[in-house]
Amino acid sequence: MKWLTSTMTAVVVSVALAGAGQAQVVEKKALTLEGARQVIATAIGEARRLNAPGAAIAIVDDGGNLVALDRLDGTFAAGANISIGKARTAAIFKRPTKAFEDVIKNGRTAMVALSDFTPLQGGIPLTVGDEVVGAIGVSGAASAQQDEEIAQAGAAAAKTLKLGMTGTALSRKVTFIDSQMVAAGFAKGKVLVTVGNYMVHASHREMDGIAEIHTLDTDLIYMLEGTAAFVTGGSVPDAQVIEPNELRGSKIVGGESRRIVKGDVIVVPAGVPHMFTDVP
Repeated sequence: MKWLTSTMTAVVVSVALAGAGQAQVVEKKALTLEGARQVIATAIGEARRLNAPGAAIAIVDDGGNLVALDRLDGTFAAGANISIGKARTAAIFKRPTKAFEDVIKNGRTAMVALSDFTPLQGGIPLTVGDEVVGAIGVSGAASAQQDEEIAQAGAAAAKTLKLGMTGTALSRKVTFIDSQMVAAGFAKGKVLVTVGNYMVHASHREMDGIAEIHTLDTDLIYMLEGTAAFVTGGSVPDAQVIEPNELRGSKIVGGESRRIVKGDVIVVPAGVPHMFTDVP
C-alpha cells in the first residue's frame, strides 16, 4: 500500500458588498501561509532536481511583506536577505526582477537609485488567475539562471492554488474496504481511498518503473509481496513536469539502491527521486 500526503493550498477571498450605487470595494485574492509553503516545497523540489548547492527561498505577499522563508543547507548567509529583496521587488512592481536587471545592463543605470530595490534575476510574481498575490525570490543556487529556474517552478505551483480549501479538515467517516476490493486493487493497481490530504494506493508491478519526484508528497510504501531494487536520491537528468508538483524521468543518476522484500517499509520524503528497478 502507498500513502501519499500533501500540503493543501488556500487562497482567501475577501468579499465586501456595497449598497446601492457603484461598488466602493473589490474582491481580492490573498496568499495564505499554507499556499506559501506549497510554493516553497515545489521550489525546494526543483532545487534538489537541479542539484543546486543551496537556495534561500522567500515568499512575500502582494505588498512585498514576508510570508515565509526557507534556506537550504549550504546556502551562503546573505542569500536570505537577497531572496527577500528579489521577492519584494517582483511583488511591488508586478514584474520579474530579470527585466530590471536587463534594463540596467542596457544602460538605464539611474534605476539603481530606487530605494528598497533588488534588480537581480530570481524574483518572480505569483499569480492566481489574473491577480498577483505575491512573489517568490530565490538566491544562493549555482547561478543566477538556476535561481530563476527554481523561482519559476515555485511560481508555476502558485497557479494551482485553489479557492476555499484550507487543508485542515479531515473526514470523520469510517472507511471500510473489503478483502475482495483490496485484492482487485492489487491485481491491477488502483487508488483504494482518498481522504483529505491522504491517499491509499494499491500498487502492482511486473516490470521496472520510471523515476518519480513528488515535490509535495511523502510516500510511505509497505511491501506486501515480491522483491525489487528500489533506488532513491541522486538526480533525474531528463525529469519533466507531467502535472503540478509531479516530475517523471527515465533514470536516476547517483542514487542509492536497496533490495526490498516482503515486509519492508520505505519512507520517501517529498522532493527525493525514487524508482523501482530489477522487478522480476
